Amino acid sequence: MDKKENFTAIGEWRQGFALMITLSVLSVVIALTIVLLGYFAKVKEDAETTKSLIQADIYYADILSQLNHYKNKKSILQRLYRFPVYLRTPDGRFNLTLRCQPLATGVNINWLAMEHLKGKRQHFQEAQILFETLAQEYDLEDADRLLEMILQEIALGKKFVKQEQSRLIKKHGIISYQQFSEIIKRYEMEVDDTKVSRVPWRKYFSFSNHADKIDAEFSSAELISYLFDIDLKTVREWMALREKPSLPVFVNENAGNYNEKKNLLAGNVFLEESRCSVRYGAGYRFTFDYIRGEAKYFEFYGKH
Repeated sequence: MDKKENFTAIGEWRQGFALMITLSVLSVVIALTIVLLGYFAKVKEDAETTKSLIQADIYYADILSQLNHYKNKKSILQRLYRFPVYLRTPDGRFNLTLRCQPLATGVNINWLAMEHLKGKRQHFQEAQILFETLAQEYDLEDADRLLEMILQEIALGKKFVKQEQSRLIKKHGIISYQQFSEIIKRYEMEVDDTKVSRVPWRKYFSFSNHADKIDAEFSSAELISYLFDIDLKTVREWMALREKPSLPVFVNENAGNYNEKKNLLAGNVFLEESRCSVRYGAGYRFTFDYIRGEAKYFEFYGKH
């Protein structure tokens, strides 16, 4: 190889080596850029969440102020039960939806722990029989274990609830369906029983450590059918009527015994026990309970 060819080979080797270094540097720069972009996106997301949490606090205070402004709580809450409030500015920069639902529409799940409480024997028996009925109907693998987990949660608080759900729990007892659903998930994994997730728990039970009565006016057709042993189709037909007879009249006309359950029912007394949910902005949400003029259990869920 002559000297010219030797210089050419060295030059090509240097160019190749320089190209390798350049590509390596570019790879590092690209990797760092991706990391930084991810970091900036996370910072932006955290900032948006913080901003939305501050907004939630403001909306929460404003909504409570408006609710407390009304002396006739029955009138305003019954309207909210039927028609959610939707607010939106013409330019679309602000939007908010407020929904409220009665808390005590079912048999309170916490009644399962009232076996030895004075004056609560009927409450306990109603909850126990309903639980056993659903467990049998849906053929749960280990109903005793599920009941044990529920009772432990009522007595001990957050034993079977994920840490991020702990803000929901201020007192002993099950105070929300979200809390109850964590127990269901834990049972399903432990026992390997997928049938438990098919049980329509919310159609039969309520989840509040305040509810001492069933607000049957807003109960599901399934629960009314169960409580009074009336055909489900008949109950649904009654509920669909624009002008329907009262629940006591309907029950007694269909061979049911309203008085047998009377101590468990709110009757004509309006229960000021509601759970409200507020959605706003780009999918943010928070909830709170509104019980006899007081707000409890504020929970911010972030973006959904």
